[in-house]
Amino acid sequence: MSYDRYVAICKPLHYGTLLGSRACVHMAAAAWGTGFLPALLHTANTFSLPLCRGNAVEQFFCEIPKLPKLSCSHSYLREVGLLVVSALIAIGCFVFIVGSYVQISRAMLSIPSEQGRHKAFSTCLPHLAVVSLFITTVIFAYLKPPSISSPSLDLVVSVLYSVVPPAVNPLIYSLRNQQLKDAVKKLMTGCVSAVIHCLLSSAKGSQCRS
Repeated sequence: MSYDRYVAICKPLHYGTLLGSRACVHMAAAAWGTGFLPALLHTANTFSLPLCRGNAVEQFFCEIPKLPKLSCSHSYLREVGLLVVSALIAIGCFVFIVGSYVQISRAMLSIPSEQGRHKAFSTCLPHLAVVSLFITTVIFAYLKPPSISSPSLDLVVSVLYSVVPPAVNPLIYSLRNQQLKDAVKKLMTGCVSAVIHCLLSSAKGSQCRS
């Protein structure tokens, strides 16, 4: 998304060329690959950890920081190594996002009209909000001091970084598409009309059909 915003603001005339279907497929494959590989490694390592302190995790999923606490051998060091690999991937993505927005900020400052700058900023704000929520909650979840740790707080923080961003991403980005807005509006209008038709038919004693 940061690259999409970069091309849309910094190189709008080349948007169709730089972000064609092939480029989108490549970016999606890169995103899924960098997410799937660490997840696969963490999952494989989780099943190989000898657990001597029970197998119940005080979380709604097997969160990585919780697992070494249940392990009774030095094999948890492999999990630490995998965390380092995941952190390096995350840092690479973060550097790419920051670099994109540095270029976007320079381009926005060169826009002469205030309305143009506001429009450019509004296109970046949803992505910045989601990324900021994800990064701050992940940092807090993994680096917070043990003294302020509690099951309820850990649960809330985990939901904020693992559930909320993926849930709101389609809503934030897709509803900026006018065609999708029109399709959703048409669908909602059709549903409302069907419900009204059924209510009127029921009132008249006839059978309603969807």
